[in-house]
Amino acid sequence: MLTIRFARVGKVNKAQYKVVLQEKTVAPGGRHVEILGSYDPHSKQAVLKDERIKYWIEKGAQLSDTVHNLFASKGLIAEKKRPVKMPKKVEEAKPEEAKTEAPVAENKPVEEVKLETKVEAPVAEVKPEEPEAEEVKKRRS
Repeated sequence: MLTIRFARVGKVNKAQYKVVLQEKTVAPGGRHVEILGSYDPHSKQAVLKDERIKYWIEKGAQLSDTVHNLFASKGLIAEKKRPVKMPKKVEEAKPEEAKTEAPVAENKPVEEVKLETKVEAPVAEVKPEEPEAEEVKKRRS
């Protein structure tokens, strides 16, 4: 099945997209059948090949949600915008049972906890013995 979707190009933090026609199973940056336009999300500027896009839609090419919304806003298709499917966050993926927490009692003071700290005696520094110091002096001279 053919799909019209975005293929990201451009630099880091300066994305631009090609509007491409591809097989649905091919990676978005991979091999494409035809380039149908480009889109710059920073300036909201789109350059589209209207005739080719209409041709491929008539032939049965499917649109990704984001491309469908772009074409709807540009007046290329006469349909309403679709809600874009966003990936679930890690917190949302957990079952609802894990989210429940114990109820917190209101207007009750929290008991202060006193921690006992043990202070250890400082370790005495070890001074070198005098005979060793004399040997060092002899070696230096």
